[in-house]
Amino acid sequence: MSEREFDVVIYGASGYTGKLVAEYMHQHYGDDESIKYAIAGRNKEKLEAVKHDLGLSSDISILEVDSTDTESLDNMTSIAKCILTTVGPYQLYGSQLVESCAKNGTDYVDLTGEPGWMYEMINAHKGTAQKSGARIVFSCGFDSIPFDLGVYFVQKAVQEKYQKPASHVRGRVKAMNGEFSGGTIASLGATMATLKEKPELLKVLANPFSLTEGFEGPAQLDDSKPLLDEKMNMWLAPFVMAPINTKNIHRSNALLNHAYGEDFCYDEMMIAGEGEEGEEIAKAMSSANPMGGDNVPQPGEGPSKESREQGNYDVFFYADTNEGTVEARVTGDMDPGYGSTSKMIAESALCLVNECEDLPGGIYTPAPAMGDKIIARLIKNAGLTFTIL
Repeated sequence: MSEREFDVVIYGASGYTGKLVAEYMHQHYGDDESIKYAIAGRNKEKLEAVKHDLGLSSDISILEVDSTDTESLDNMTSIAKCILTTVGPYQLYGSQLVESCAKNGTDYVDLTGEPGWMYEMINAHKGTAQKSGARIVFSCGFDSIPFDLGVYFVQKAVQEKYQKPASHVRGRVKAMNGEFSGGTIASLGATMATLKEKPELLKVLANPFSLTEGFEGPAQLDDSKPLLDEKMNMWLAPFVMAPINTKNIHRSNALLNHAYGEDFCYDEMMIAGEGEEGEEIAKAMSSANPMGGDNVPQPGEGPSKESREQGNYDVFFYADTNEGTVEARVTGDMDPGYGSTSKMIAESALCLVNECEDLPGGIYTPAPAMGDKIIARLIKNAGLTFTIL
């Protein structure tokens, strides 16, 4: 793909998250002449406004693209090495773009947390992507990079220490400060609507192994209700992103030829606290709707710059073996849904294009696609930390 005009096209750059991605690219790579990127979307006037607001170079191209027009999409995907798309819900606006990328051998990264749609895309386009050389990488934002890479990171440490993987990893969210993405909320609404039309997808959403293409592992811990983690002596509450993160992590294990073992178990929950008070907090957290209320942003909206910069997250991974437990920690320095997510997907696109030349075509999760390379980029550039404790 060396002859293509652009390394990365930011599709959806006039939306809230897309504009943050464009801003990040401008601030971190605007002076790097080796990286050529463009901004794209359906409204040229809005894209011109983004270009003006961010002070982008006059050399930055604008591509007017309609997500429902195959020819329009093909025109974009045929001149780019990688499409970075923030245009969701992906089940409404992403299917034809994935098809176009797979057909034209174009790399693709997105922010999807929609497992039913991912299941359909894997079945529909995996073979085409493998033939064309397109690397389609789903879930390159807060869902699921810190979790997918956190498990990958701690399992590498376990392997080095004990020469075998941990059969059980516990993901524990200690802190998550920041607003939920309006796009995430819209995706959940779209998923509910899709289930009415395709009730068979309910099985996909309920099965932690629904993205492993036929592999069925052992029964997993039910992390959908409050429970006491006896090893931590802490009460835990369900974590809203666990249903998608868990599926992606099991897919990563399968794509890594079961590097975590075929008996691998993973659960992911929020830490509520100790004792009776912790139990009460866990129960209250499990009954609350984290995406409800009057202040929930709409798609295309988001928090202030100050709010994004005050956000953060802190996640622990406990890898249990018969010989002992290895602990890892992943942190992010901005709000998860917007500030950190925009940095993670930008670095994913650049990593895929510049550092993953040997990765064959296919449909991936972040860990098997980019592994150590993306971890290094996130630590260096994007405000994440990965630490073995």
